[in-house]
Amino acid sequence: MAEQTAPPDVHRDATASRSDAAVVRDALGVGVAVGLSGFAFGVTSAGSGLSLLQTCALSLLVFTGASQFALVGALAAGGNPLTAAAGAFFVGTRNAFYGLRLSQLLALRRLARPFAAQWVIDETTAVALAQTDRRSARIGFTVTGLTLYVLWNLTTLLGALGAEAIGDTAAWGLDAAGPAVFLALLAPMLRSATERATAALAVLLGLGLLPALPAGVPVLAAALAAPAVLWFRGRRTGDRPKEEAR
Repeated sequence: MAEQTAPPDVHRDATASRSDAAVVRDALGVGVAVGLSGFAFGVTSAGSGLSLLQTCALSLLVFTGASQFALVGALAAGGNPLTAAAGAFFVGTRNAFYGLRLSQLLALRRLARPFAAQWVIDETTAVALAQTDRRSARIGFTVTGLTLYVLWNLTTLLGALGAEAIGDTAAWGLDAAGPAVFLALLAPMLRSATERATAALAVLLGLGLLPALPAGVPVLAAALAAPAVLWFRGRRTGDRPKEEAR
C-alpha cells in the first residue's frame, strides 16, 4: 500500500500555527508581567494627591508607564505641574521614534494607525521587533498591546482604590516601583559602550542636580547626557585620523 503524505500546504499551515502560538505566548507573558505593575502606579498616583478620575485618565490616555511615574513622582515631591508635565513629555518622546520604525515594520492601514499609535510603547516595540516576519510582528504587537492596555488600566484602578487601605505609600516603598520597572526595561537595551555611557551620565546629572533644582527639572537636565556623549564620541573619532596621520 502506497504511503500517504500530507500536502506541502498542510505542513506550511501547521508550521505557521506553531509559530503564531509561540508569538502569542511570548506576547501574553510580557503583557501580563508588565501590566500588573499598574497597581503600583495607581497607588503612587493616589498617594501623590491625584484623584481616582485623574489617575485612571492618565493610564487610559497617556499609557506609557515611565512618563506616568515621572509625572506623579515629580508632583509627589512638590514639583510644579508644568515642570512635571514637561519631564513626563520628554521621557515619552522615545515612543515617537519607536513609531517611525514600527510604521515600516507593521505597514498598517491608515484607519488603523491612530488606534495602533496608542499602543506604541517599550514592550510592544520590543516584541514586534523580535519577530522574523511582518505577520508575526503584527500578532506580537497586537497581543502585547491589548493585554498590557487592559491589565494596566485595570490594575491602575485597583491600586488607586486600594491606596487608602494601604496608607502611606512611602512606608511600603511603592514609590520606587516605577523607577525600578523603568530600569528593568532599560537595562537590556544598553548594549553598546555609548549607550551605557549615556545612561550613566544621565543618572549622575539627575541625582547630582536633585538637591539644587526644583522637582522635575533634574529629569529634563538628564536629557543633556545624550548630546554630550555623542559630542565627546565625535570629537574622539575626529582626533584619531589626525593621530594616525602623524
